[in-house]
Amino acid sequence: MTEEIAGDRINLHSIVPVGRDPHDYEPLPEDVETSTEADLVFYNGLNLETGGNAWFNNLMDNADKEEGEDYFAVSQGVDPLYLEEGEDEGQQDPHAWMSLENGMTYAENIEEQLSEKDPENVDYYEENLNNYLDELEDLDQEAKDKFNDIPEDEKLLVTSEGAFKYFSQAYDVPATYIWEINTEEEGTPEQTTRVVDQLNDTNVQSLFVETSVNPSSMQSVSQDSGIPIYSEIFTDSVAESGEEGDSYYAMMKWNIDRIHEGLTQE
Repeated sequence: MTEEIAGDRINLHSIVPVGRDPHDYEPLPEDVETSTEADLVFYNGLNLETGGNAWFNNLMDNADKEEGEDYFAVSQGVDPLYLEEGEDEGQQDPHAWMSLENGMTYAENIEEQLSEKDPENVDYYEENLNNYLDELEDLDQEAKDKFNDIPEDEKLLVTSEGAFKYFSQAYDVPATYIWEINTEEEGTPEQTTRVVDQLNDTNVQSLFVETSVNPSSMQSVSQDSGIPIYSEIFTDSVAESGEEGDSYYAMMKWNIDRIHEGLTQE
């Protein structure tokens, strides 16, 4: 998102590499150095980088950065949903970007802080933001229109991690999962059995597995339920540059298309 809005007016560094899980990242010495030198740092917030081992908080402390002055949560203003089970019950669900309306809020927050830090390029950032919002808004409406044709007993999105609450709410697609949030303990036999029992009461045609998790747990659900895994989908990371899904827009487009295709399989 920052790249879409800022273009070539900034030097951009992503702390968490593509394909890595941001929940429990271990920063490298170069991350500390880059963060220390940075004029502006963005993070998701909502318990993503600051939950678990709180690696982001420690990184900002080591880089001598001040919240609200040097670093900002791009999820500011999002209406949060909450985790529902396990030791993290009641904490904010971090996956707000899975709703494109929330993604638009992220983009607006990014433009606001870029313009504050770099007023000479305000017009450039604002123009890019407006063009970007038009694209996201069109895709959001496409998604809202797309899922209306699926029978209710076939409309259930099954993933490994419970990262699709915001997607579920935005596009009226009920969702279930093996575990709620990526932790040390996930994919237990009890969790697998619970999902299989849910599936036995539906006519769901397809399962999905995220690109950023080990597929073995979903493969067990598939084997026990007799329902195939239709596609990989994106949650905590975009794809590698040059591959399908290598931007926020592209990953959301991929998810919307693949989930709809999978749920409407004959």
